[in-house]
Amino acid sequence: MNCKIAKTIDINTYIFKQGFRVGKKTKKDVWYYSPFRNNEKTPSFKIDITKNVWYDFGEGIGGTIIDFVMKYNDCSIKEALVILSEGSFPIHQQTKQIKVEPTPTYSIKKVTELTNHKLLDYLSKRKINLIFAKKFYYQVHYSFSNRKELYGIGFMNNVGGFEVINIFSENFRKICLGKKEITTINNNSNVVSIFESGSDLLSYFSLKKEIPKENFIILNSTSLVKKAINLLNDYTEIRLFLDNDKAGNEATDFLIKNVNGKIIDNRIHYKNFNDLNDYLMNKN
Repeated sequence: MNCKIAKTIDINTYIFKQGFRVGKKTKKDVWYYSPFRNNEKTPSFKIDITKNVWYDFGEGIGGTIIDFVMKYNDCSIKEALVILSEGSFPIHQQTKQIKVEPTPTYSIKKVTELTNHKLLDYLSKRKINLIFAKKFYYQVHYSFSNRKELYGIGFMNNVGGFEVINIFSENFRKICLGKKEITTINNNSNVVSIFESGSDLLSYFSLKKEIPKENFIILNSTSLVKKAINLLNDYTEIRLFLDNDKAGNEATDFLIKNVNGKIIDNRIHYKNFNDLNDYLMNKN
């Protein structure tokens, strides 16, 4: 099988046959609970039925069926083609004489200081110290395809993209605006602490009641853990604060196996909780 033939496979049928859970359907799209994340509460993985492509709003990535197989199986194009050749799947039927609308795009209207009381109340309920929140979070206003303006809590990555939490929308609760990338914070320390998300970082500060004199790496997705490897060579101590789930386990194991240095898995301190914020919220 070559790439041209592989791209004719109906991606929705392929995804469905893998056993991934459907969230909702429209005439143009099928939404799944993301294959890349466990215990997702709202579907964030969309398949465009007409174009035969996918997009994951949580990761900020998408593409053809080949891109999906490579991403899901962490493999090369050649290996992805072998995987696709092992099954029997229907050919995508391209609808004739239909005007295909462009893929919805977003625009960031403005980025301001975090001031909205509903957003601040949300963070307070999660027991995140608002002084730290206002230092590292932004209020991001954006829209998709010039539709209604939305806004949420934004955490900036190293290339200017934003991990946004929209507490008002069921469909887009957590999305990435811009390129998906890690976030680093440099305090000129020989010690670095690694977190999965901005909320975990701020939960750490809230528990400490200060910003420790350490360096910080926030993955923004465990799929970016390999990018952190090249940043860890010169540290005398590496502290991990990842989630207690499959993705967190795999990322932790990967770092332990591939990094030369003193690694401390701090999940033992919140082993009965999903993540650091879950621990903070339940802490007396």
